[in-house]
Amino acid sequence: MDTPITRAEHEEFVRRMDEANHRQSKRIEIVEKEVKQIGELTTSIEKLALSMENMVKEQANQGKRLEELENRDGEMWRKVTGYLITAVIGIMIGFIFKQIGM
Repeated sequence: MDTPITRAEHEEFVRRMDEANHRQSKRIEIVEKEVKQIGELTTSIEKLALSMENMVKEQANQGKRLEELENRDGEMWRKVTGYLITAVIGIMIGFIFKQIGM
C-alpha cells in the first residue's frame, strides 16, 4: 500500500464508483417504488376486507328480513286455509243440522 496510484487509475476508480453509485441509486429507487406499491396494495386489501365484512353483515340482515317476509306469507296462507276449513266444516254442520231438522 506504499505505492501511489496513477491519476488514470484514480479517475478509472472514480468513474467505476460513480457507475456503481448510479446503479445502486436506480435499484434503491425501484425498491422504493415497489415498497410504495406494496403499501398501497395493503391499504386496498384492508379496505376490501372491511367492505366484504360489511357486505356479509348486510347479507345476513337481508336474509333475516327475507325469512320474516316469507314467514308472513306462510302465516297468511295458514290463516286463509284455517278460515276456509272452518267455513267448510261450518257449512257441513249446518247442512247436517238442516237434514236432521234442527
